[in-house]
Amino acid sequence: MRATGGSLVPLREVTRDVPGVAPLFVSHSGQVPSVTISFNLAPGVALSQAITAIEAARRSLTLPATMSAGFQGNAQAFKDSSAGLLLLLAFAVFVIYVVLGVLYESYVHPLTILSGLPAAGLGALLTLLLFGKELDLYAFVGIIMLIGIVKKNAIMMIDFALEAERKGGRSPREAIREACLVRFRPIMMTTFAALFGTLPIALSLGASGGPRQSLGLAVVGGLLLSQFLTLFLTPAVYLFLDRFVHRPTAHAPAEGALAPAAATSAGSNA
Repeated sequence: MRATGGSLVPLREVTRDVPGVAPLFVSHSGQVPSVTISFNLAPGVALSQAITAIEAARRSLTLPATMSAGFQGNAQAFKDSSAGLLLLLAFAVFVIYVVLGVLYESYVHPLTILSGLPAAGLGALLTLLLFGKELDLYAFVGIIMLIGIVKKNAIMMIDFALEAERKGGRSPREAIREACLVRFRPIMMTTFAALFGTLPIALSLGASGGPRQSLGLAVVGGLLLSQFLTLFLTPAVYLFLDRFVHRPTAHAPAEGALAPAAATSAGSNA
């Protein structure tokens, strides 16, 4: 090394050689030295279970302030995709509400159509729990498919009821009753078509059917429960929200209160 005056000084004058073992190279992640620990999945263990176990083990350790831990590769991609699924589901429901509100020119009737979604989601989750399946990416795709199918069943009823109420002059109770009678067969036809279409996936039939089984189970379970409940729930919600919208305000005068005044005025003029 070069001294202040410019002369060269041997390293042995300022250092001491110690034999030892050192790595040939040092791995870095984001300009920080890092160590990668790889793992494989045991048979029957999902990636989400492995990630949960690793995070629990990391929380049990007391790491120095200068150290941090994180996932890379498939584990990091799985965490990133799982973090955005709930936001994607909420955004899908919001877009459906906006489109239905524009279609029916109402803020209330889209809520009637979306009232069957909680029953569909509950049926999907209970079916996955019953068969011991994880709420993975395939199951989320099945739930999003389920939203479209269940929403379609309610649209068939509400669309007919609104048409009968606005153009046919029927009362809300008569309109929704006629809609249930007329639309029952097409609703059951489309529901059973979707049910039997996803049943082979739920039974894990065909090549590589195991990973996609959660998709079929979510759709089949959600359809079975939602179909049974929405046939009774949708008409009740329709009538309840219709009464809420057409509820008389406190400042609006009643029709009966105006009749005596009009009669008195007419008698005095006579």
